[in-house]
Amino acid sequence: MDIHHFLALPHRFRWGGVGGDDCMTFPASWALRCAGIDPAEDLRGTYRTREEAHAIIANHGGELAFMDSHLAKIGAKRVQHPETGDIGLIKAMTGETAADQVETQIGAIRFGPLWTCIHPAGIRATPAEFIAAWRLPA
Repeated sequence: MDIHHFLALPHRFRWGGVGGDDCMTFPASWALRCAGIDPAEDLRGTYRTREEAHAIIANHGGELAFMDSHLAKIGAKRVQHPETGDIGLIKAMTGETAADQVETQIGAIRFGPLWTCIHPAGIRATPAEFIAAWRLPA
């Protein structure tokens, strides 16, 4: 699937990746569309809150270890120079309201010079510092 078509789909923010996506299942949904394998299949529907999501990530050793292990299962490879369509772990300000904004690490999809991610308000493309990036298998 083309990145433009994927981003034009109706996306909704939903913790747990059922009926929508959260910041980690959003790039997993992109991987599913591109590679035909869902790296978040074992997680979808197993949590419904931010606290439950954070507990799952902590049990995997943090955001980087979490993404690395799930993306390795589908054959994604780490890259130093991300290109459009690559999946990344980025630093971003997030929160469900303006009052609870904090800098955190979230999953995103490279889109030109920007990173596209999902928030409660919808899809956003923004410049961001990436921590790690993965290229999906062809």
